[in-house]
Amino acid sequence: QVQLVESGGGLVEAGGSLRLSCAASGSIFSISVMGWYRRAPGKQRELVADISSLHMTNYADSVKGRFTISRDNANNTVYLQMNSLKPEDTGVYSCNIKGTNRIGVRTDYWGQGTQVTVSS
Repeated sequence: QVQLVESGGGLVEAGGSLRLSCAASGSIFSISVMGWYRRAPGKQRELVADISSLHMTNYADSVKGRFTISRDNANNTVYLQMNSLKPEDTGVYSCNIKGTNRIGVRTDYWGQGTQVTVSS
């Protein structure tokens, strides 16, 4: 069984910072892309940022220059450093990890989601 445990969400004023983390444990193998998605109120889930096993990164245009994604392969953990937060960054942030299960099937794993609220 695979568990993704997220932490770091909360309430912050506009201009502030938060750091999210997501640690995967259990029978997950050959992790490739790790990423963060968010769902804002009344909107569809969108990709915020992702990072490949070779540390190549990809960001949504709305967060470029403000957010930084990183990963610790030894501990199967992905981070999202969020600076200069804006009210429009408010939403539920979920981590996504693409790996292989114990029988070799490629699988998407999701965290439970953590709330980020940015006040104006």
